[in-house]
Amino acid sequence: MGIWRRLFGSGAPEGFTGGLAAEEHVLASAATGDGFLVATTLGLWLPGPRRLGWHLVSKASWTGSALSVVEAVEDGDAGGAVLLRDLPAVKYPLAAPGKVPEVVHARVTGSIRSRHRNEDPGAWFLQRKVPGRDGVVLQVRPDPGADVARVREIAAETAARLASLRPDSD
Repeated sequence: MGIWRRLFGSGAPEGFTGGLAAEEHVLASAATGDGFLVATTLGLWLPGPRRLGWHLVSKASWTGSALSVVEAVEDGDAGGAVLLRDLPAVKYPLAAPGKVPEVVHARVTGSIRSRHRNEDPGAWFLQRKVPGRDGVVLQVRPDPGADVARVREIAAETAARLASLRPDSD
């Protein structure tokens, strides 16, 4: 445990039961009806508690009384690209949101290095930074009803092209 945490604590709200990693720092937090939303350098802790990495937050929006979060789950690999599938949005009512909406917005958008829409076969291609790791990951999110086999094929081709552009891919 670092000296900062020994002297000042983790910055997590009292009653938060998540286990922060040694290099993880709290950026903002807010109480929900059944726990806390705690935004850290590595991700968003959801009530339960469970940390969702910033690279797996597909969408987050603030309505003025609740934060709506769409979580992506990894749904396979295509030649180094990670295929994603979105779960239904979950709303977290926040009576006193503090800086949580702003921090979440900044961290989610900050994790995206590039994004491209491919109409054929219908998918988003994103390069995202994964908290706590070097480099980026290519994520591919097929549209509902898209030909997933075709998405996998294009994703694998794209991952191979990107890998060939990296200096360490000799």
